[in-house]
Amino acid sequence: MSELDALRREAEELKTTIRNQRRTAADTTMSQVTNSVEGLGRIALRPRRTLRGHLAKIYAMHWANDSRFLVSASQDGKLIVWDAYTTNKVHAIPLRSSWVMTCAYAPSGSYVACGGLDNICSIYSLRTREGNVRVSRELAGHTGYLSCCRFLDDTSIITSSGDMTCCQWDIESGQAKITFSGHTGDVMSLSLSPDKRTFVSGACDASAKLWDIRDGTCKQTFTGHESDINAVTYFPNGHAFATGSDDATCRLFDLRADQEMMVYAQDSIMCGITSVAFSKSGRLLLAGYDDFNCNIWDTLRGERVGVLAGHDNRVSCLGVTEDGMAVCTGSWDSFLKVWN
Repeated sequence: MSELDALRREAEELKTTIRNQRRTAADTTMSQVTNSVEGLGRIALRPRRTLRGHLAKIYAMHWANDSRFLVSASQDGKLIVWDAYTTNKVHAIPLRSSWVMTCAYAPSGSYVACGGLDNICSIYSLRTREGNVRVSRELAGHTGYLSCCRFLDDTSIITSSGDMTCCQWDIESGQAKITFSGHTGDVMSLSLSPDKRTFVSGACDASAKLWDIRDGTCKQTFTGHESDINAVTYFPNGHAFATGSDDATCRLFDLRADQEMMVYAQDSIMCGITSVAFSKSGRLLLAGYDDFNCNIWDTLRGERVGVLAGHDNRVSCLGVTEDGMAVCTGSWDSFLKVWN
């Protein structure tokens, strides 16, 4: 037991050292630095398209790299690939399990993936010779629900799960290549860095972690939230990321400063955040809330500069196109809306 006590003491000393080093690095606050930055005024986006077709709550959406097509997942048991220009449905894929929680579009546009309470990540090929969509792989290995998945390329995908781990899979063999362990609560979300070498994860232990995909290790841990982190997204330059939590705040963390830079919150906002995304420049942070709205924050000044109000239920997911020209929100009201 004495050895255990010594290790506990050592761990506490190391934590104190990290805390002190972070304090030393925090020679100013982001609010002070950005005080002289001109405000954005009011940002007003309009709904340009409404995508109708799902018959139940939408839980996830993800844009394709071409900024035209997107995939959405609903608990009506369908994965729908949409053409956002025309609002046409390109594919409607019936799922084996309707309890779907996440979906992803491969960078090549050839595959989509989804998963949920079945603990399986299912990969669907959109480019089969017969023209029909079929399951090309089922990646089974997680012992908890699948909360998020993102393709690295057509041969590799990263998943996060309620079993407190993330996994990198070889799609061809269907085997897990690397397991990323370290969270002490359900992992709810992940976001790949622009260079695809690292990813960040957010979990119900109220922490976010930075992982190196190449060696499978956790490089940094970020704390500050007071409740579950539901969503994470990388800043466009890859040096920072934002989180959204059930504590009704979004936060910006910087990898180089190794700490929290800004909190996005208002006393009037009491509900949790389901999803977060940056504009192409990173100046705007969009966040979906349980109160049916999507708020737009000025990333630099920490002010709310707009709101997307148009859904009749919780905004469960959102995404900004690769070209930065539009944002799509998905909701429990069964509709997706494309705004700009």
